Amino acid sequence: MGQQSARLTAHSIRGLSRSEVERARREHGENQFTRKRRRGFWQQFLESFGDPIIKILLAALAVNLLFLLRSQNWFETVGIALAIFLATFVSTLSEYGSESAFLKLQEDAAKIQCRVKRREGVVSILMSEIVVGDLVLLQAGERVPADGILISGELRVDQSALNGESKEAVKSPLQNGSDEWDLSVKNQLFRGSVVTSGEGLMVVRNVGDHTFYGGVAQELQEETRESPLKLRLAGLARTISGLGYKAAGLIAFADLFHAIVIDNGYDLPLILAELHDLGGMLSNFLHAGILAITVVVVAVPEGLPMMITVVLSSNMFRMLRDHVMVRKLIGIETAGSLNLLFTDKTGTLTRGNLSVSTFVTGDGRQYGSVQTLKAAPGLFELVCLSGFANTASIVSQGRAIGGNATDRALLDYLLPVRPQPPAYSKENAIPFDSARKFSAVRLGNGRNLTLFKGAPEKLLQHCKRCYTPDGKIRPLSNMAAVQQTWNQLAGEAMRVLVLAAYDGGWSEEIPHDLILIGLAGIRDELRPEVRKAVREVEGAGIQTVMITGDNRETAVAIAREAGLLKSTEPEAVLTSAELAALDDSRLKALLPRLRVVARALPTDKSRLVRIAQELGLVVGMTGDGINDAPALKKADVGFAMGSGAEVAKEAGDIVILDNNFASIAKAVLYGRTIFKSIRKFIVFQLTMNLCAVGVSLIGPFIGIDTPVTVVQMLWINIIMDTLAGLAFAGEPPLAEYMKEPPKSRSEPIISAEMRNQIVVTGLYTVALCVAFLRLPLFRSLFRPGDAYFMTAFFALFVFSGILNSFNARTHRINLFAHLAKNPSFAAVMLLVAGVQLLLIYYGGTLFRTAGLTLPELKSVCLIAFSVVPVDLARKLCLRLRRR
Repeated sequence: MGQQSARLTAHSIRGLSRSEVERARREHGENQFTRKRRRGFWQQFLESFGDPIIKILLAALAVNLLFLLRSQNWFETVGIALAIFLATFVSTLSEYGSESAFLKLQEDAAKIQCRVKRREGVVSILMSEIVVGDLVLLQAGERVPADGILISGELRVDQSALNGESKEAVKSPLQNGSDEWDLSVKNQLFRGSVVTSGEGLMVVRNVGDHTFYGGVAQELQEETRESPLKLRLAGLARTISGLGYKAAGLIAFADLFHAIVIDNGYDLPLILAELHDLGGMLSNFLHAGILAITVVVVAVPEGLPMMITVVLSSNMFRMLRDHVMVRKLIGIETAGSLNLLFTDKTGTLTRGNLSVSTFVTGDGRQYGSVQTLKAAPGLFELVCLSGFANTASIVSQGRAIGGNATDRALLDYLLPVRPQPPAYSKENAIPFDSARKFSAVRLGNGRNLTLFKGAPEKLLQHCKRCYTPDGKIRPLSNMAAVQQTWNQLAGEAMRVLVLAAYDGGWSEEIPHDLILIGLAGIRDELRPEVRKAVREVEGAGIQTVMITGDNRETAVAIAREAGLLKSTEPEAVLTSAELAALDDSRLKALLPRLRVVARALPTDKSRLVRIAQELGLVVGMTGDGINDAPALKKADVGFAMGSGAEVAKEAGDIVILDNNFASIAKAVLYGRTIFKSIRKFIVFQLTMNLCAVGVSLIGPFIGIDTPVTVVQMLWINIIMDTLAGLAFAGEPPLAEYMKEPPKSRSEPIISAEMRNQIVVTGLYTVALCVAFLRLPLFRSLFRPGDAYFMTAFFALFVFSGILNSFNARTHRINLFAHLAKNPSFAAVMLLVAGVQLLLIYYGGTLFRTAGLTLPELKSVCLIAFSVVPVDLARKLCLRLRRR
């Protein structure tokens, strides 16, 4: 490839003709990415019916429709159908908008114009119209439109979007370049990088899918694996369906036994006669079937999919206030399940731009800020002259633009306290060059001063004198201390820039008697909130690994400062080359000890995500560049920075709007809170479901065919589904959740403690309801007549459910703990209680109610309240057993 660039003929330098452009387009394709067919909205809507809980609801709906005409139970049928529609439609609507990463990438690319030299002259064309062999003119501020070879000029390019390195790369022509495409090769330019200074001419070698950028685009189209929540819901669906079918079979058998055996007084001749009555037996089987299906429908938590959508959506808007924008709803909950977080350094742990951190003079004085430096007026004036005069950058709208990154960093350091440049005039100048490693400027107007700025290894050895804070010159007596300061700054991941002056005549060679102004320590500063956030994330049991394009020394310094790296274990830090030398099994073995990956390539990120997922870990990835997009897409949850590339934001599940690593900790906390809320809702709903199934099963055996009517069950379902979902959706994020270890990806959604609560509280509530219906003691508390007694039972069922919601809400003894942080919970339960009171007194024949007297109502409430001390006793027993 290097030889190809060297052998460009005068004919080819003139650019391609129209026929050559067409031939190149036919042979090598267009500068566009291959687009996979996107799934349409309705296709995604239909696919959402594959959700395991939705499948159970569909089965229940189908059976309900079969018995609809006979039972006239249209309330339940409509309720299930509505729950299915809302859950699937809202979910599809959310997910449809999140699949536009690749489309966005194409749209952005299509808008960019570039200047191309062709046979007819220089023309401005769309990026997509570029072909292999085109000559592209590049200058500062322009984006490189394709992969190619620089054949003339010199450029500084920002490749941070591709490799994560904040340091600009210097590109210049080579006679013999590499035949391998690599970001570090000096004459190779890559699509997606930005020219920061210089001018040049590039010949295009790769377009479209064959570019480095195109490989990223193809990776973004790969399907990701299922989220932990979906896996857990699938397990829950299998459990519920298995229990539901067994319960249905048991109930059908019990009903047939009651109709054939018990109703005939265990009289064998009557039982045989009943068995031979085909019409009667058909009626018995139909009744048993309807009863079994009714119980299954009651047992299925049809509100769960809708509740999950509600809790995810409500927390999405809450998180937006904390600068966390959720693009994919399921990503919130997944964030709470993280075991491993891979984080980019540039722009995530650090600010993403170079700045002057410290300034050290020849006599060892250190200035931590420009304000303290200003207090030394003589020295400050010399630094200002160096910053404003000896630079390729200019000031525009209060900030430095153009030039190289260190030029801009020095100017931005001075501008807050010196917005206007000092008076000076230039007589001669030597611009910065990567070979020379310094720049110089000769000042006129009687100043008689030449200013030098460059690399320490180039200038420091020539410094024999130094300036004092008041601007006076003295001998540089302790060069060893200056050298030590240089090494110390370099060890703290700083780029060191030497500022020096010369009071003799002008020369293009470096004089051997320079006057040291000072050493500027420049680096991409760590964000101030990062250390605390890292402690919080690691305290939550989440291993954090920093991935950066920087060298090992810089990466280690930043990782130590951030608190990521504490041990001196060699395997805690790996370079990309060391990583590539490891096979998958060896990498899996040392992954738990890994903390830093230096000199990382985009492929390293994707490989690490794959390895971690193969180990069964829930993996998060943060990033802001094009190079991060494939790994953001492959990870279980991708955190993209708000100021990052659009492609990265579209590939991620969650966008951190303030670029603050601390916001990732908030996202994890919200994710854990959501999972807790879902579990609380499941405990509440399955407890009420167990009670409803138990009462429906036992009722006919104690002489009450319909303890709860169809209309009453509709109201109970509204409480269990919609209203309870709204109540539990507002549960507050508690700091204590971040002290718990992360949940395993395969951990069932119903834990042992949840099972204990569902079974104990559910069975007690069933026993309470059966005792209420059967024991004369309870009947004696109410006026004679079934109307009053069954009204009291309806009230008991609902009020015990309301009180059980408080039991399910917290594992604490104090049921009101943190209730003030979720006012909607108390409001919803008060609303349910209020509506229930209205139904007791005004429900009439529709709800099978008759008004209760105040003493009767007090009796019902007192009996229902017994579920609270029973659950408190259960909690105390669990605590004692743990101790």
